[in-house]
Order: sequence, then structure tokens, then C-alpha cells
Amino acid sequence: MADVLSQSQIDALLNSMQNGGDTQSSAPEEPKKEEKEYRKYDFFSPKKYTKDKLKMLQSIYDNYSRIAASHINGLFRVASEVEVVGVEEQRYYEFGNALNETDVITLANVELLDHSSNPPMVFHIAPTLMGGMIDRMLGGMGTDMSVDMSYTYTDLELDLYAKIIRYLVTITGDVWANYTEMTAEFDRIEENPSMFQGISVDETVVIVMLRIQMGEIEGAMNICIPGTLLSNIFEIIDKTKHLANKTGQMLRSNRDDILESIRESKMDVMAQLGVAQLSLDDVYNLHVGDVIDLNKPQNSLISLYVEGQPWFNGQLGVHNKNVAVKIENRILKPNEIDVAALLPDQS
Repeated sequence: MADVLSQSQIDALLNSMQNGGDTQSSAPEEPKKEEKEYRKYDFFSPKKYTKDKLKMLQSIYDNYSRIAASHINGLFRVASEVEVVGVEEQRYYEFGNALNETDVITLANVELLDHSSNPPMVFHIAPTLMGGMIDRMLGGMGTDMSVDMSYTYTDLELDLYAKIIRYLVTITGDVWANYTEMTAEFDRIEENPSMFQGISVDETVVIVMLRIQMGEIEGAMNICIPGTLLSNIFEIIDKTKHLANKTGQMLRSNRDDILESIRESKMDVMAQLGVAQLSLDDVYNLHVGDVIDLNKPQNSLISLYVEGQPWFNGQLGVHNKNVAVKIENRILKPNEIDVAALLPDQS
């Protein structure tokens, strides 16, 4: 016996026939979320520096960018902006392959506390940006857009290039001063980057990428820090932290001994009866038995000096048949409060 369709089933069948057999609801589809792209990790060349190390370099060169901006403002008399775009770890050959044959790189020797032998830092500035700097140094407006990545510098421009880059090299030691003592000095300019062999092509390096906006000109500046140099720097920083912690613990544990040693220190205490001013003729005619007026009342307080500094007022007297001074009060400096006077009397 055939099933009998209900009225609701009949209505649903008629609607599906009118809609071309599509019985699905016409609800709007949710937009698809874009899949996040992840950078592939090369297990054949694992990363050498942790994210904490790279963040530390980011903060160091954030400070570098602020100092560099002030130098550029003062040198070229133009409003400039310098910011760190990124800090990446890669192989040196990747950095070298990104350079053109006409690019110019700057080598800077770095001297550390341990006087170790380190490969140089490498500085690279985009020709567009450096061309604007040279133009302003020669009296121009620094807005020449004809300089591109294939531009070749003249001998005069190379001399000006070296003069400009020296300012950006020397501030490297200042930004590292909070972590370790370092001296960075300009070495030379290399006109052919492919001929430079001071850093092994497979050595791990860290590239600090800066964006410099100088007026209407914008360009990139890259600082290549060799892995050998960074390893020596981090080793010195770790040793310095260890010694600082050890010294702090030693000072805390020996606090009583140090205070006891300070208590035994010898200090000169001088009582000043008064001050008088005499002419040279009066001093010349002084004889035994003469009296010098100190311009002070007989029972007035005298001053006590500790290591040449006035500390107390006192009353002159005798103790065990010796001249003595009884301390009456403390000599306060301007805006200084006598805490002892505010405390209750313990006698």
C-alpha cells in the first residue's frame, strides 16, 4: 500500500521542484579564513640564536635608529626617520647574493673586552639613499630620483660616502654600552662585495634591516653582524652577568664585615674657634703676647669640621684636664631635615 504524503511534505516537494531540485537552505556561506603562511624551517641549517637574543638585538638597534636619526638631522639639516624593519638570521652567502655588482659595502673593525680576533661588521646603504645624502652634502636638495640600484659611484662620491658612513659606524659602540664595552672603527670601503672574503660564505650572520626616511628620499640600510662576533659578545655578556651576581652575593654576605671595617676608618676632626681677617701689615707686626679678636662672644658655639666639612656646633670645655668640645647640634645643609631632632628623647 502506497504511503500518503502529508500537506507539509507536498509543499516541500513543490518548492524543491521550483528551485531546481535544490533542497538545501539558502543560508549565506561563511567566508573562508585565509590560511596563515608559515616559513619553512631548514633542518639542514638549524637556527643558532634564540628569539630572546634576536629581541635583544632588536631593542639595541631601536636605540641605534634613534641616535642615527639625530645624527642625520644634524648632518644634513633635514627631518629624517629611522626605524628597524626586522632582524633575521641567515647565511652570509644569502646576504652577499642579494647585493649587486655595483653595490658598495663598508667594513668596520670591532674591538671587544677580551681583545679577541673577530670578523668585521658589514654596513650597506641603498644607492638611492646614499645618493640623496651626497647630494645634500654638496649643497643640493637631496631629491634626485635618477640614482637607482645599478648606480656607480665616482671617486669623489666614494670619499663623501666614507665620510658619511663613519658617523653611522662610530655610534655602534654607544648602543652596545649598556651590555658590554665595544669599540667599532671604520676600516675601509669595498667596491666589489663579491671579492670580500673576510666572512665565510657558510657562516651564520644576523642582518639588521633599517628603513631610513630622509625628506622625500627613502632607502634601506643593512647591518651584517657575523656569528663569530655575536658569539663572543654574548659570551662576554653572560660572564659579566655571572660576575655581577656573584659579586652582589659576596657583598650581601660580607655586609657586616665591610661595615665593621668602615667603622675603624680614621677621620680628621677639627674644632674651629673662629675666623679673623687681618691685613698683611698686622700679621707682619704680630708678637708674642698679642691678642687677636675673633669677633665672637665668649660663650658662643664653635664649629666642628669632619674631613674639612662642617658637621656640628659645640661648646668648648675641659674633659679630664684636656681641652674638649661638647657637641650641641648638627649643622644642617639647605633643605635638610634633622631626623634625630624629630625622634623622642630616649634618655
